[in-house]
Amino acid sequence: MCGIVGIVGKSNVNQALYDALTVLQHRGQDAAGIVTSHDGRLFLRKDNGLVRDVFHQRHMQRLVGHMGIGHVRYPTAGSSTSAEAQPFYVNSPYGITLAHNGNLTNVEQLAKEIYESDLRHVNTNSDSEVLLNVFAHELAQRGKLQPTEEDVFAAVTDVHNRCVGGYAVVAMVTGYGIVGFRDPHGIRPIVFGQRHTDEGVEYMIASESVSLDVLGFTLIRDLAPGEAVYITEDGKLHTRQCATNPSLTPCIFEHVYLARPDSIIDGVSVYKARLRMGEKLAEKILRERPQHDIDVVIPIPDTSRTSALELANHLGVKFREGFVKNRYIGRTFIMPGQAARKKSVRQKLNAIELEFRGKNVMLVDDSIVRGTTCKQIIQMAREAGAKNVYFCSAAPAVRYPNVYGIDMPSAHELIAHNRTTQDVADLIGADWLIYQDLPDLIEAVGGGKIKIENFDCAVFDGKYVTGDIDEHYLAKIEQARNDASKVKTQAVSAIIDLYNN
Repeated sequence: MCGIVGIVGKSNVNQALYDALTVLQHRGQDAAGIVTSHDGRLFLRKDNGLVRDVFHQRHMQRLVGHMGIGHVRYPTAGSSTSAEAQPFYVNSPYGITLAHNGNLTNVEQLAKEIYESDLRHVNTNSDSEVLLNVFAHELAQRGKLQPTEEDVFAAVTDVHNRCVGGYAVVAMVTGYGIVGFRDPHGIRPIVFGQRHTDEGVEYMIASESVSLDVLGFTLIRDLAPGEAVYITEDGKLHTRQCATNPSLTPCIFEHVYLARPDSIIDGVSVYKARLRMGEKLAEKILRERPQHDIDVVIPIPDTSRTSALELANHLGVKFREGFVKNRYIGRTFIMPGQAARKKSVRQKLNAIELEFRGKNVMLVDDSIVRGTTCKQIIQMAREAGAKNVYFCSAAPAVRYPNVYGIDMPSAHELIAHNRTTQDVADLIGADWLIYQDLPDLIEAVGGGKIKIENFDCAVFDGKYVTGDIDEHYLAKIEQARNDASKVKTQAVSAIIDLYNN
């Protein structure tokens, strides 16, 4: 889950790109980057860290130009070297920069093709750099001194023919324009919009609609699966369907956890989807325990708050804020090492004893991944005096790894993998555990005014929509994602960064 943005404006876009990335910061806290184009030259700043730490005044002053792209990143294979911060750049043809959200599942094959057939060099382990080189090669095949929108769309078509996986992309062709495109399954989100200024119309492409809202852009729509949008440097917008058999199967976990509640993805309000998740959970609780003894519903900040509020309303039970969150601690499910995660949970949340003492408490979280966080939170609730601690997940049991751009743990680190609900309840120390049913989650997300028939629900049901995922592939990512590998990789990365600095 990374965040991408591209803007073609009528004046310098550096500040707008910076502001957009701060709005998308929830999608990645590992690294950030911005590249702008002015008079045929590129100006790039990228590094590890939060947006506010990567860009200082001296960097912003150098990022001149009325066209640019940006990226916020977290690692999808455990690596966090500054060399893999985006956007990436290749000089041929034209000078192309690219930022990518997602993951290519055939990256090894592509890397081999790039070296042996395309005669290109890839300098990092990032699949985003591979994707950039595929796009650059296909655009170069057009053989034009000045590319047209037809050339750009033809190159995107060839990218779709070669690349498999989930990807949403913004790429800038120096001196010509910015292109955005989405994989033929529409797994990762991407939208575009416009705003009117005294100088003319400006266009923006981004991962989530909320970044458009904050900057005063009006959402035009989501890119359809396989579709591309190309905005020329002088502000002309072109769109084209570039895939042969596109099919909308967006990642349902965007609505569960990744996206901000004030975003709209594929026409569906994330906020309303989470409200409906709470309704469905309440209905399940009333089916299973119509005579429940829940005294209070308490959300685990922040993404579960919306579902928890609606759950409490439908149960007719008090809703209370029982935890205070330290907002300067990162998301725990992507942190390497159990010890680091355990420490961060205690730093991240503190219980308000008043809301727990002597009560039967229903804690609500958006999902349970490793179980490390919820186990500690349940213990915190007991230490605060709760009589019974029940736990509710707004999502079904996460039993399988994600392969399309979310760095979830390997299968054996997922607490629900090959375990029953009661097994998980025992492990996390809950007196009662209730998961959302998958059909209810699908109905909650896809059952609004905009109907979506199919979703990528692989983390829940193990069905990977690209059809190329087998046990061999899962075994490889298991090795790449296990905690020992992550700790080793990050230690080496820290040494390299220290040496380079």
